[in-house]
Amino acid sequence: MYIDVVPNRSSPPAILLREGFREGRKVHKRTLANLSDWPPEQIESLRRVLRGETLVSVDEEFEVERSRPHGHVAAVLGTLRKIGLDQLLLSRRTRERDLVVAMIVGRVIKPSSKLALARGLGQETLFSTLAEELGVESADEDELYEAMDWLVGQQERIEKKLVKRHLVEGTLVLYDVTSTYVEGRCCPLARFGHPRDGKKGKRQIEFGLLCDEWGCPVAVEVFAGNTADPTTFSAQVRKLRRRFGLQRIIYVGDRGMITEARIREDLDAANGLDWITALRAPAIRRLVEGGSLQLSLFDEQDLGEITDPAYPGERLIVCRNPLLAEERRRKRDELVAATEKELARIAQATRREKRRLKGKEQIGIRLGKVANRYKVQKHFTIEITDDGLNYSRNEATIAAEAALDGIYVIRTSVPADRIEAQGAVQAYKSLSRVERAFRSMKTVDLETRPLRHWRERRVRAHIFLSMLAYYVLWHIRQALAPMLFDDHDKQEAERIRTSVVAPAQRSPAALRKARTKRTDSGDPVHSFETLLEDLRTIARNRIRFHRVSFDKTTVPTPLQQRAFDLLGVSHRG
Repeated sequence: MYIDVVPNRSSPPAILLREGFREGRKVHKRTLANLSDWPPEQIESLRRVLRGETLVSVDEEFEVERSRPHGHVAAVLGTLRKIGLDQLLLSRRTRERDLVVAMIVGRVIKPSSKLALARGLGQETLFSTLAEELGVESADEDELYEAMDWLVGQQERIEKKLVKRHLVEGTLVLYDVTSTYVEGRCCPLARFGHPRDGKKGKRQIEFGLLCDEWGCPVAVEVFAGNTADPTTFSAQVRKLRRRFGLQRIIYVGDRGMITEARIREDLDAANGLDWITALRAPAIRRLVEGGSLQLSLFDEQDLGEITDPAYPGERLIVCRNPLLAEERRRKRDELVAATEKELARIAQATRREKRRLKGKEQIGIRLGKVANRYKVQKHFTIEITDDGLNYSRNEATIAAEAALDGIYVIRTSVPADRIEAQGAVQAYKSLSRVERAFRSMKTVDLETRPLRHWRERRVRAHIFLSMLAYYVLWHIRQALAPMLFDDHDKQEAERIRTSVVAPAQRSPAALRKARTKRTDSGDPVHSFETLLEDLRTIARNRIRFHRVSFDKTTVPTPLQQRAFDLLGVSHRG
């Protein structure tokens, strides 16, 4: 039997199943079936059977041997390479550079310990294509620690390149400091200090972050956990001028960072070191009491410039935010009420019949535990006697503080012809971008805390790795902003803002995304975490067909392709 194709003039050819036989010396053939209506694949399978071939099922010949998440690696690693961070680490490819890149990308896509990352990179437990992309499948935790030691030795050189890329003479430099707690007692940098993480009883380290005016990090430095904030600022002044060679800089730091002593000892406007900071509440009160700041200034405006003999050659830009004033009033009322409740309990204890609290010493000990728990004891008049406790609100101090609610004063050495008043206020408010970086590094995205390294060198390397990971993440979020809940039209947001003193506004596009949960193109709006999880579903599959194995990457969905288009990288890596 065989399959015969018979031409049929202008019609499609007839496909016939025929049988050949011999009668005497003649060969005849007869048609057994008309296969013209069969699908071509079925006809081809029958032809192969008639030839004597052995057919097997698709499942036997085609197998997916392994599937590894790849899309999130392609996005993060592709962005890292696009912005040239691998070249900043080292211009040539080395084992140390590849391991550091793996740790940076790993910190973004799945924050974990170095041991967990090493296991994830191992050939037997590949949780993604990261190890394959960088050729570090055989890396163990000891190699990762050695790469960290290599990185901290390169930090100064890498930061110089970052500063050269993002900062120029006369630029704004944002600086702030934070702390994070340390597990264990062996780290030489770990000290008891002001616990910004709220972890009382835990040793901590501090680190200061230098950013450009948009919040992109360029340098970081680690300090002992009991280092005062102004001391860390002095170190950054020396770093930018002596190590990085910038001579004209405008430092932006909060009121606890750029103090009077730091201005006097470290900053010299005559030599190009300008600054923007703010006054503390007692200094603002002295301005009012001295007559330099007239509260009637805010009757028709929310911003103005004043001068004061205590600040010669400096600009003082006074602002009043009504919403901030209302928030401070609400918070003060709640704290005063909470303190009053605690005082009432002590007073009640001095009047009860059983186990009555008595004696000035005992009452004073009990009072000391709670009186200033909420930092508003100054608003109470308290009298302790042998038999009781008398207290009342000090309405005069409450009214005096309330008069300054919502008022803040920007202090700067930058002349008006370089930065106008609104620009100086905006520059100071830009410190919120550094605070956003701290939140991302410590908790939200990169989970830098808690620290579990014991050696000082490893602690410095860990914080520097986190900064580099945030550097990559910062660029990713900027590119993907149209797909995220982030505001991607900040210029429009600033345009519709009524005043620089008023709270920041979100653009209509951002409000629309928040309301509809859809982008302008109709796609679901994502957080960075959920978008990364979506990209993880793009897999690199190891396929075997006819005893030949090859890799095939999943085709992205339209939403996933949109993300790669915004990033300007390929999903294939």
